[in-house]
Amino acid sequence: MARPPAPRNADDGERIAKVLAHAGVASRREAERMIEEGRVSLNGKVLTTPAVKVTPGDDVRVDGKPIAERPPTRLWRHHKPDGLVTTHADPQGRETVFQSLPKDMGRVISIGRLDLTSEGLLLLTNDGELARVLELPSTGWTRRYRVRAYGEITEEAIEKLKKGISVEGVKYGPIDVVVDRRTGSNTWLTVGLKEGKNREVRKVLSAVGLTVNRLLRTAYGPFQLGALEKGKTEEIRRSVLREQLGKLYPLDGDGYPMKEGAREADMTGKAVAKPDRPRPPAPAGKGPKRPSPGAPRGKSAPGKRPDNKARKPDAHHRRKP
Repeated sequence: MARPPAPRNADDGERIAKVLAHAGVASRREAERMIEEGRVSLNGKVLTTPAVKVTPGDDVRVDGKPIAERPPTRLWRHHKPDGLVTTHADPQGRETVFQSLPKDMGRVISIGRLDLTSEGLLLLTNDGELARVLELPSTGWTRRYRVRAYGEITEEAIEKLKKGISVEGVKYGPIDVVVDRRTGSNTWLTVGLKEGKNREVRKVLSAVGLTVNRLLRTAYGPFQLGALEKGKTEEIRRSVLREQLGKLYPLDGDGYPMKEGAREADMTGKAVAKPDRPRPPAPAGKGPKRPSPGAPRGKSAPGKRPDNKARKPDAHHRRKP
């Protein structure tokens, strides 16, 4: 029977939703929803709240099946074609991104989404906690898009988007827009944003008089679509993953998230340096030097030999007659 991983603090355990996310069952938010639906049990008892912690030896099950052991964190680049929905199960029966993925990938979740008619880079991972971190606007990663839209955009509209706008009562943060070229009645743009709200690009461009007719995501943070063919999936090497995630989501050599004690980080993803141990001030002037570490400590006054006799010069230091 599979057991959850040892918590970072064995006394307190880990929140159940976090354990499910780490095991690749779902993102933390989705895991909480599954708990509210009564699909998760702990030691034979169906849970009704996510405010529960798991400790080593606990039996955690989803839909009656034990969760798998936590695997190393993995990340893939996928070139999503248009016409697919980014969900595991669509109520309307439309084809999903996950139905076309290689079977040996196991269960993965997307980091952010692309709507039905959008295409381009989609990041996939088996670590729900990583997905949550990379989706946070405070992480500061830019999502970049190539956009074809009907109509023209003015410099005034571009400046307005850079400051952030509100559309139908929803506030959108700063959005960078660069006009690449105009072809007939269409305008090609490069758009960069950090929030990634639902249909954000389409809504904000519509608010300044443009109708998007093609939307291609080319980058998500440091990860690029590049020459990846449409419909293809490629795993990001562990060494690259560790380098790019850095202090935001540090991984050990085996690909597992490092324990919280190894570093401190706030919700912006920036490392919080631990204060250095205070050092005594350096001696002023030509006073006696501090004894070297490990040197025997005597009761004699600093700077003097125990017998209070001046040190005789060595033979090779004596002056020649």
